Order: sequence, then C-alpha cells, then structure tokens
Amino acid sequence: MKKNKKICIVSSCGGHLTEIRALKSAYESYDHIYVLNDQAILAADMQGKTYFITHAERNWKIIKNFFEAFKIIKKEKPNLFMSTGAGAIVVFSILGKFLGIKTIYVESLAGVEKPTLTGRIMYYLTDYFYYQWPHLKAFFPKGECIGTLL
Repeated sequence: MKKNKKICIVSSCGGHLTEIRALKSAYESYDHIYVLNDQAILAADMQGKTYFITHAERNWKIIKNFFEAFKIIKKEKPNLFMSTGAGAIVVFSILGKFLGIKTIYVESLAGVEKPTLTGRIMYYLTDYFYYQWPHLKAFFPKGECIGTLL
C-alpha cells in the first residue's frame, strides 16, 4: 500500500457507491477511507475505514455536513477527495479549496441526457473533472470523457 497519499472517497449509497467502487483499482493501492451519507451494508474491505455523515440533500443539514467533514479531514488528513456524487462531495470540495486538498470528480452515469446538479456544481469546484457520456462535452468542455464505468 502506498502510504504517501491518503484518499478520501466521498459517496452517496446505492448507484454512486457502485460507481466509485468500479474505480477501486485507481485507489486501492493507496491508503484510503470512505465517507458515506447514509448507513449501508459495507463490503469487507470497507469495514473499519468508513465514516457516516448526515444525509443532507439541499437543506439546512448541509451546515452539519461542514462540521462533520471538517472533523473527518482533521482526523484523517487526506491529500485527495474522489467521488462520483452526490451532494456530500460539494461540502468536502469547498473545504478542500481552503485546505489545499485536490478533488477528482466523475459525473454519475445517471446524467445521461443532461448533467446532474452535483455535476454542474462540481465542474467549477473540482481539480479533475470526468464524465461518462461523450455528448456531455457540450456541458463540460474542460472535462474529459472516460466512458462508462459499469
């Protein structure tokens, strides 16, 4: 395991978690933790290294997420955030901008016809932006299409 970098993988449960787990080969050799916005049945390799934060979708609970995220960042000291969505990554990325932590964001496979709300926000916050559908280049000209993960 590469110890010089620590990756904080931020995800919603369900499809977003399935997508980020499809990228496991990109982060499994690094020290990494998971942050999920809801309780979930965890795969064996996620046990003991997963934090759960309040599920906050576009409401006042987002303020609580800032405190939860800061506490995790302070304790774990990640060098990089990585996510396929949804909303919780916005909070981590904003804090990351102030703390010098870079973010990799992959727009969700769910954004087939048009970008997701999180994708539209993250396009301006992230350091590395990727999308899965070629026609999304019209929305994300500075991003890179990587094809579908699943």
